Order: sequence, then C-alpha cells, then structure tokens
Amino acid sequence: MPNLLAEDLDGMIARAPEIWEELRGARVFLTGGTGFFGCWLLESMAHINARLGLRLRATVLTRNAERFRQMTPRLAENPAFEFHAGDVRDFAFPAGRFSHVIHAATPASAQLNDDAPLAMFDTIVQGTRRCLEFSAHCGATKFLLTSSGAVYGRQPSDQPLAPETFAGGPDPLDRHSAYAEGKRAAELECALFARNGLEPKIARCFAFVGPYMNLDAHFAIGNFIRDQLRGGPIRVQGDGHPVRSYMYAADLMVWLWTILLRGTPGRAYNVGSEEAVSIAELAHLVAGALSPRVEVQIAGSPNRAGAANYYVPSTARAREELGLRNYTPLREAIQRTQAWFVRKGK
Repeated sequence: MPNLLAEDLDGMIARAPEIWEELRGARVFLTGGTGFFGCWLLESMAHINARLGLRLRATVLTRNAERFRQMTPRLAENPAFEFHAGDVRDFAFPAGRFSHVIHAATPASAQLNDDAPLAMFDTIVQGTRRCLEFSAHCGATKFLLTSSGAVYGRQPSDQPLAPETFAGGPDPLDRHSAYAEGKRAAELECALFARNGLEPKIARCFAFVGPYMNLDAHFAIGNFIRDQLRGGPIRVQGDGHPVRSYMYAADLMVWLWTILLRGTPGRAYNVGSEEAVSIAELAHLVAGALSPRVEVQIAGSPNRAGAANYYVPSTARAREELGLRNYTPLREAIQRTQAWFVRKGK
C-alpha cells in the first residue's frame, strides 16, 4: 500500500524545518509503537528518513511483533525499524547505546481503567520507571513521556483553559482516577530521574483525531466518524454536554518532536487545541463535514462515569516557548481522517 499520509508528513517536515537535523544518525527507542501515537511516530520517522536521508534507526518495544506486521506491513518491513519483544513493565534492555527514548506506551482503555484499575496504574508507573532506568543505562539524554491532561482532574467552570500551572488533580479516592494518578506518578518519576545528564520532557496530551485512531473505543470523535462510515446515524451516547477540543495527528507529531528536541528539560507542555466544542456540537460538525450527511441522535443518558465535563488545555506555553500552534482546522482534520479510512479500506 502506498503511503497515504505523505502529504500530512511533508507538512510536518515543513512546519519544523530546523529540528530534524538533530536526528541524523540517531537511534531511538520507542514504546507504544503499535498504538495511535506510536504508528504516527513511526510514520514520521520513516518519512523524514526517506525525505531527508537522516539514517535514523528505531527499536520498537512490542508484546506482539507479528500482530503489528499484519496490521501495518509497510512500517514493519522498513529496514530502519527493529522490534524488541517485551512488556513495558519489565522488558529486557536491548543492547547498545540510544540517543533518544520516547515512552508512549499506555493502555488508553476506559474499560481497563474501570475493570482493572490496578493493572492500569501499575502499567503506567512501572513502565515509566523501567523506561527511565533504560535511558540511564543506554546513555540516552533526551526522554519524552506522553502524559495526559487527565493529571489536572476536573477543570472548574472558571478555568476554561487548563494551564500547566493549574494545581488541581484527580480525586485519589475515586477508582476511576487510576489512569490520571498513574500519569501524575509517572511525571514525578521523570522529575526524580532528571539527573546525571538525563533530560526528561513531558507532553500532557489532550484529545486528538487522525488516521490510525481507534474508531471503536471510548473516543467520541472516532465513534462519530465510524457511525458516518457505516451510513449513520451518528449516536451521542450521553447528553452531549461535555466539552472537548481536538488536535489533528499530523500537528501532534510536530508538537511531540519539537518538545523532545527543543523543550526545556524537566518541563511539561500541554499538547492539544484550545478550540472548545461540546460533544453534541461535535456530532453535528462531523455530520456536516462528511459526505453523505447522516442523522445525529442524542441519547440523553448519563455520561460515562469518571468522564470530565470540560477537557481543554491552555497551549500558551508551547506557543510562546517553542513557537508551536495548531495548523489544521477541526473540520479539515475530520475530513482528512475519514478520507484515510475510506482509502485504507479499498
């Protein structure tokens, strides 16, 4: 299959032309390579290698390399990538030195968070500790943790944009806080390891849309695109009142690479969009942006337990310190995502 993301990835290169040279000859260790973030990170590495001849290599930690080969054979066959079998919590260290570590492995599963919160918490905390230990072992100086806006807990009504300095937090006595508390602990681990030359950077990620996303998970925008692809109707399971914002995945790649390569060590950066939209508004936006247009149905039932009513970041720090911004309007992001799934299915 040809690379259906070439246009997006060319845009990624053009939007951050000054950062890629640092990756010339780099050796990157990546966890979470088979997930949404991971597939995009691998796509971006393959593309900058092809376009810029960087001779970058990546080792990808995975529990099931064969499954990844079946899902994305073009990436799996790229000679710049090798796969290392193991669980993020206790993997054996691969041999040799690495220059960069990206820890993007997190089971982003509402069901796991509800059904097995201890497994969720342990995977995040033990996995981050193991990756930090590996970074110190292999000589990597730059380390990126993909954290989450969930670390802020519920945003109050008078705090429409959560800045990195917001001192809120999840309820530690609520079992639904396992994911959020795990991310908070993982960030603390980064701070504790910020010594002996290690430079941990933290990307507090919010909500996203793009190719490779799971259309059958607990992400409303993916479910709505799935519903449209199936001929409708688009179904809003709750009352439609919660508010979110969405960044396109190609823009996410510009942000993550820039934070890793140019961010201040020991600093957290919100990653997302400030364009707030209610879930009901989002459903109608998806319906209006895609053809054929389908009906929207709002159930009006209670929203999922533990779901935040408002989840929108302030991105002032990333804009002012790193020159980052959102490049792709939400309507276009929805259209590009749907088009990728349509072409991929042919």
